[in-house]
Amino acid sequence: MTYAWRYVLAALPVVIACGAAAPTGTTVLPPTGTTPAPTTDQVVFFDDFSGPAVDRTRWTVRVTGPENQTVNNEQQAYVDDEPNADATLHIVNGADAAGAANGALRIAARARPGFVTPDGNRFDFVSGRLDTRGKVEFTYGTASARMKLPAGAGLWPAFWILGTGPWPATGEIDVMENVGDSSWTSAALHGPGYSGNTPIVQRAGFPAGQDVTGWHVYAVDWATDVLTFRVDDRTVYTVPRSAVERYGQWAFDNPKFLILNLALGGAYPRAVNGVVTPYPGLPNSTVQRIRADSAVVLVDWVRVTRRQ
Repeated sequence: MTYAWRYVLAALPVVIACGAAAPTGTTVLPPTGTTPAPTTDQVVFFDDFSGPAVDRTRWTVRVTGPENQTVNNEQQAYVDDEPNADATLHIVNGADAAGAANGALRIAARARPGFVTPDGNRFDFVSGRLDTRGKVEFTYGTASARMKLPAGAGLWPAFWILGTGPWPATGEIDVMENVGDSSWTSAALHGPGYSGNTPIVQRAGFPAGQDVTGWHVYAVDWATDVLTFRVDDRTVYTVPRSAVERYGQWAFDNPKFLILNLALGGAYPRAVNGVVTPYPGLPNSTVQRIRADSAVVLVDWVRVTRRQ
């Protein structure tokens, strides 16, 4: 994310890298319906959320607490409340999946006034965050996800890739972020000398008649000397190594893992929308949307490939 979550977790072992075979249990399905188009690239990770629950052999659901502390003045606590019907993370099907062929991951923000985290901090909202750290990690390749986002100032969904070591030294790739303006998403890089309010960032608008509330494929092609960001196969930002090294060391030759989350309010949304109350970056109109359980991200599938 544009303002990075700082991990307190100890380093975990790399499970796979681009160039290695897919791990045992990884589902590599043929393309059907809204699954990814045929490719000659090798699929090293694919999850279309077609099972009854989040696959914990691939994903870890993060919980706000001593080891996963909220930063950026975000207004949510992350919880693990699956399999409750109103869980922040839940697999949905049929009409609830709204255009996903084989089911979808639903990440929902919920109002929980006075919620207390394991380390004693209070929040009025909860949400979901999951990642593949220690389970699926890779160096180079193409990472993509088909997602449907909510509109609402201060809602902050993200699909991003983070290095396994200290931040920002081991790099961060923000494939997609949105802070509630439905007309654009953003892509960014973070590393030593270009972290936080990074200068390596680009907004990407949509063609006429489209916005974030429709289904879109957000992707990054990560190579040894360039990163290319795409939305629906349309290139929206290209960052060569030389552009990064004007600001600091290239931090993109090391293993990284995938993250999906829905944050609420905080520094980046406030910088965009200027909202201070009732919550930083989160206006009352969005608070009401959260209370109505309509602040929802859907993820059809996530895929990582590498060139043959």
